[in-house]
Amino acid sequence: MSPMGGQGNPDQDIALLRQDLRAKKQQLIGRNLSLSDQEAEKFWPVYNHYTEELRQINDEKFGLIKSYGEMWGTITDQEALIYIRRWLEVDGKVQTLRLKYVPIVSQVLPGKKAPTFFQLDRRISMLIDVQLSSQLPLVHGKEGAPQVDGVAPAN
Repeated sequence: MSPMGGQGNPDQDIALLRQDLRAKKQQLIGRNLSLSDQEAEKFWPVYNHYTEELRQINDEKFGLIKSYGEMWGTITDQEALIYIRRWLEVDGKVQTLRLKYVPIVSQVLPGKKAPTFFQLDRRISMLIDVQLSSQLPLVHGKEGAPQVDGVAPAN
């Protein structure tokens, strides 16, 4: 059994969850940016391009999660190191993408709205990452699991 549990078609479930998260993220951003009609007309196409590029990076992330779920319990030391390096590389790609879009978004959103967009984007992404990470078991399993403030992480 996979450490993430679940029933049915996990790939389909993840695809639906990701689609729902993208829609909710767009709603949150729209509510918090308070765009004028003119700003919205310029911003949303840029946002859609950004989101598509981000989705491609997140495809890598979810591919890593899937392979980790398949390897968990039998992962070797070398595979664990490769896995964490790849995970960090994906994190780096997200940061590179954000840096690429700072000047682009700044051209379509005035003043503090561009930085506010990136704050919202980053906060929402961090919340998703925390939720996702909390569902993944540590590489070494329950035995000898490290504790944070005296509390063992959930496996």
